[in-house]
Amino acid sequence: METEDKQRQLLVELANSKMPYGKYKGYYLIDLPEHYLVWYRNKGFPAGKFGEKLHLVYEIQLNGLEDMVRKLKV
Repeated sequence: METEDKQRQLLVELANSKMPYGKYKGYYLIDLPEHYLVWYRNKGFPAGKFGEKLHLVYEIQLNGLEDMVRKLKV
């Protein structure tokens, strides 16, 4: 049960995370355009937690699950 709570907490955090810089500054990560995430995938995601979040958003969008995460916005 604890693992499920951590996973849910991670998804809620992801749903409410915003892009800190660049053309899409202020956008929720889950709302970033697919082409932008593909560009990062090809270029290489940034190091650290932010890069991990971008990679997770890429995987979520790749699998068509972004609407599930959007519902977790507060």
